Amino acid sequence: MTNHVVGENLLRLKQEIVPYTPRIVAVTKYYDVSAILEAYNAGLRDFGESRAIDAIKKIESLSEEIRKESIFHFIGHLQTNKVDKVVKYFDYIQSVDSLHLAKAISESAVKHNKVQKILLQVNISGEVQKFGFEKEDLENCIDELKTLEGLDIKGLMCMAPLGGDDDLLDQVFSEARRIKENLSEKYNLDLQELSMGMSDDYKRAVINGATMIRIGRLLFN
Repeated sequence: MTNHVVGENLLRLKQEIVPYTPRIVAVTKYYDVSAILEAYNAGLRDFGESRAIDAIKKIESLSEEIRKESIFHFIGHLQTNKVDKVVKYFDYIQSVDSLHLAKAISESAVKHNKVQKILLQVNISGEVQKFGFEKEDLENCIDELKTLEGLDIKGLMCMAPLGGDDDLLDQVFSEARRIKENLSEKYNLDLQELSMGMSDDYKRAVINGATMIRIGRLLFN
């Protein structure tokens, strides 16, 4: 893999989603530090990781300039015993899937004198193997989530069922957008971000309002 290949893949991806311009989060969890460097040199600044210990090793090995100019997103299921490490190194935690986890992040953020940007992960499709708030649970928790110190709730994140057809994808992604808009209006929240869409379904995601797409394989392979 060369920087040239990543640049070509990135250009093709952007052309495919015109006129939409979501932030492209380069998912580097299956790739080494060289992939981050190549994506950075191709112009990307948002990087997604889901395994805390491996990710922190990669981040620590980057130059101070690249670390300063990059935005790191934690996108995987986060265990509470790793919250402190993730808060220290990541700009966004996209996978906040419970009130319990949000409280742990809040406590850590306050300790580190940091305002942690988070996205609330919603399980739209109701798949038991997926993490995330159920819609009703999120409504029940939102008032308490709003009061937690050290958190900046930027929006929602969701994952669509693997192999879903366009109709199902549209249903899931449009529902995520509807929930975001409803929460913003009903609870006076400024939810700007909607992180949804990966290498297999990003086209349907952007059509349905994604502001961030999480792309790995399509960039690096």
